[in-house]
Amino acid sequence: MTNRELELKQAIDDRVAQGARIPRHVAVIMDGNGRWAKARHLPRLAGHRAGVRPVRESVRACDELGVEVLTLYAFSVENWNRPKAEIAGLMQALKDTLRREQAELNENGVSLRTIGRTDDLPFGVRRQIEKTSAALAGNQGLILNLALSYGGRPEIVDAARAVAREVEAGRLKADDVDEATFARHLYTEGLPDPDLLIRTSGELRVSNFLLWQIAYAEIWVTTTPWPDFGREHLYSGILDYFGRARRFGRVETTSPDVALAGHGGKK
Repeated sequence: MTNRELELKQAIDDRVAQGARIPRHVAVIMDGNGRWAKARHLPRLAGHRAGVRPVRESVRACDELGVEVLTLYAFSVENWNRPKAEIAGLMQALKDTLRREQAELNENGVSLRTIGRTDDLPFGVRRQIEKTSAALAGNQGLILNLALSYGGRPEIVDAARAVAREVEAGRLKADDVDEATFARHLYTEGLPDPDLLIRTSGELRVSNFLLWQIAYAEIWVTTTPWPDFGREHLYSGILDYFGRARRFGRVETTSPDVALAGHGGKK
């Protein structure tokens, strides 16, 4: 790590020693690959390939910090509208990365999960996801959650359809459908909602990402494009998160971390 990264990591350790809580779930909108490549007069695929390194560094850093879930917005439903050559390159890069990183992920106890309409992915990509997921299935550390062919609105529609089918089948009464029931039908069933949402490249929008789940997430934006993202930025986002007062609609508590204690799933 660089001196700056070591300094920020020490600041996190100090805050944790004082009672601050590491976010259980960090979600990232990895934006700026294309602009990064354009600024260097490179093809867009060069930006996507350069984006593999920050994925690796983010996984390592989150695992070391004790983050439970890292969700990465890897490919949206809207991305299918990109040029076919770019999509093919992205799919090949995803397949190669999963195969190449599997050994290190396994060594560090990381498991793999995906969310989205993954049936739309090419067969070879689905097969690699299955192989890597199976190889990491017994691991109990960080959950690396990849959002692939994902969209927040499609997810909510799919959940609504699933609930409707249960009502039609008589397994559920319409009046018994509440937020907890609905959440169990989302792609993220069983995972805590994100505590911290990070967006790179400076855009101030959520881009159809985890629309239900980020209702109370703290949002941190950096102008750094994803290929240049590193531990320094992740650590900075977490330190900023420590300073937020998470009230969840209640009266502010004496500490930003107190409100976190009874929100969501297990603590």
